[in-house]
Amino acid sequence: MARLRLGPLLRYVDGATATVWVEANRPCTAEVRCADGARGSARTFQIAGHHYALVPVTGLTPGTETAYEVRLGDGEGAVVWPLPASPYPASTIRTPAEPGDPRAGELRVTFGSCRWAAPPSGEHDPVGPDALDTLAARIAADPAAERPDVLLLLGDQVYADQTSKATQRWLAARRDLAEPPGAQVADYEEYTQLYYESWLDPEIRWLLSTVPSNMIFDDHDIVDDWNTSAAWLAEMRATPWWRERLLSGLMSYWVYQHLGNLPPDELARDALYAAVCATPDGTDALRAFAAAADLDPTTARWSYRRDFGRVRLLMVDTRAARVLDERERAMLDADEADWLREQALADPGAYDHLLIGTSLPWLLPHLIHDAEGWNAALCRGERGERWARFGENLRRRSDLEHWAAFPASFEALTALITEAGSGPAAPATVCVLSGDVHHAYIAEPSWPAGEGPEARVLQLTCSPVHNSIPASIKLGFRFGWSRVGRALGRRFARHGGVTQAGIDWRRTGGPWFGNQLMTLTLRGRSALLRLDQARAVRGGSVRLETAESTRLS
Repeated sequence: MARLRLGPLLRYVDGATATVWVEANRPCTAEVRCADGARGSARTFQIAGHHYALVPVTGLTPGTETAYEVRLGDGEGAVVWPLPASPYPASTIRTPAEPGDPRAGELRVTFGSCRWAAPPSGEHDPVGPDALDTLAARIAADPAAERPDVLLLLGDQVYADQTSKATQRWLAARRDLAEPPGAQVADYEEYTQLYYESWLDPEIRWLLSTVPSNMIFDDHDIVDDWNTSAAWLAEMRATPWWRERLLSGLMSYWVYQHLGNLPPDELARDALYAAVCATPDGTDALRAFAAAADLDPTTARWSYRRDFGRVRLLMVDTRAARVLDERERAMLDADEADWLREQALADPGAYDHLLIGTSLPWLLPHLIHDAEGWNAALCRGERGERWARFGENLRRRSDLEHWAAFPASFEALTALITEAGSGPAAPATVCVLSGDVHHAYIAEPSWPAGEGPEARVLQLTCSPVHNSIPASIKLGFRFGWSRVGRALGRRFARHGGVTQAGIDWRRTGGPWFGNQLMTLTLRGRSALLRLDQARAVRGGSVRLETAESTRLS
């Protein structure tokens, strides 16, 4: 009998169509049936002995909400979702209303990054309440109340290099953890365990079944400091375990996260997806794709675009698309940069808000920004070989690898944001959505007189969803935003001969520390931002508390 191993995850939704991702225990047909008659089905495809389907659901009605069930099997199939005696409300698909409908035009985008899997219910959680678990509980308690229209997960959805005690016990049962990579994951099968641990959490499972999601990787989805430098990559490639880890990481990311990011029409044109679905076992095809992407990043595009009415989202790969040669360092290779520019500038006037999703923040505390530019200069050899060796060591120990560590890319992104936000058809806002740095803040840039865009431009950073926040991080980032920190940063920059950025910026909100999520509510040309933090309350329960609410436009 076909059983549901993981899912369902509601991924893409528009006015008439949706996609639902599932993992089954054997080959079968997956079918989604909606209460309003909409439906869809897909045959599973196989990767490394696991069976998956991304089911296209058609016949949905714009501006409605309908419950759905998942069936697995051949012929009629058996209902495998909702689970028997589930304590949660029915999973539903909410479709946006058509343009011109009075209900159309409002979009709620909730985002964050960096989530360790929560421990089983009843166990002590050393890092505090999980913000996604808490969001799920709030929605389940009142399904008719406000909820996100889309959930953006901005990296580190799983931690391949920081496994839980439960996962380590599972790993130890299948191999010797004294051999590299030790308690980190080594292959595709071990990656699947990370997704089971994270997404079989009952609250998360239900949340992802009823709120559409878009995702992008960051370093811990593969390994800490992934692609931080050419020297780092050469060292990793010399280890006996790296190749299998990287290929397995890219393969599992493609299956569990990337496929669902794509609209049905793009899936229909995707040659790899067609090849995987056309063969009884797609493992070799997917592995060949991952191997090619490792050797030549231009063979794969992990970045993608989604338009939600008059809101455009550009989700940018800031890990696999890097150029690592110290003299030509770039956050994005030329093809990726051209794609980003083309998508941002396409159809002037077609969107009121431009959202650029990048796991790594564009605007950082001034001290950290200048330190990263200084470090990049040292690593280029601007102060000699000894300083270059020091710089490489510091880069890895301090995670100096954000946009500021790629100065030319920082300036190119700044120029693109300026151009996209300018002119008679300029959007109301351009918001850069980021995570990674284990705190939340709002930063707003300013340009020399007469050079700035008409749009309001903001860096919105929110992290973590569920992770540790050491005291050193709190102290370091608070100091980084201070006047003394800024002055110290300029001294670093002068030592490295770093040119001052063409813009200035200031922190207008935060820093906030805790397990948290930001929500943008966009309606017409207005934008409202809310920051919610997960808090434990008396009696052992948890809830989301609003720490900040501010109008952006």
